[in-house]
Amino acid sequence: MESPVAKPDRTLIVILGVIGALVIVALIVVFTTGEPELLDESTPEGVVQRYSAAVIDGDEAAAMEYLVPELADSCERTAIGPVDGMRVTLVSTTERDDSADVNVLMVTSYDGGPFGSSEYEEEAVFDLVAADGGWLIESAPWSLAICAPKMVQ
Repeated sequence: MESPVAKPDRTLIVILGVIGALVIVALIVVFTTGEPELLDESTPEGVVQRYSAAVIDGDEAAAMEYLVPELADSCERTAIGPVDGMRVTLVSTTERDDSADVNVLMVTSYDGGPFGSSEYEEEAVFDLVAADGGWLIESAPWSLAICAPKMVQ
């Protein structure tokens, strides 16, 4: 006597199809998300975004353009902290008539270690001043500062 051939379970086929579709959607999302949208350069947030990107990319000349002239003209270059694996995220902005504070979250990821990769995060503030219809950075967090801090006399 021959045993009847079992038909494939349709529920299993549907579940595998849904899982396959989810994997395809996830891959599309991962590969289509690119650089973050650039904020308006005439805003404090836009200035901080461009300055941070320039420092992380190692373009000190571009970063200097976003500093107040008093700092840029007398800049004593300093060693920049570790920026490999750093990402900067906007937390909040306090804008006044002639100054602004931009709070950011800086997260630095490190590879390796006994438990895998690790991260260090710090919340920091950029101080900006209004200048010629735009904004310039008066002080930057230590890990993104390209000029040594000046002593007030």
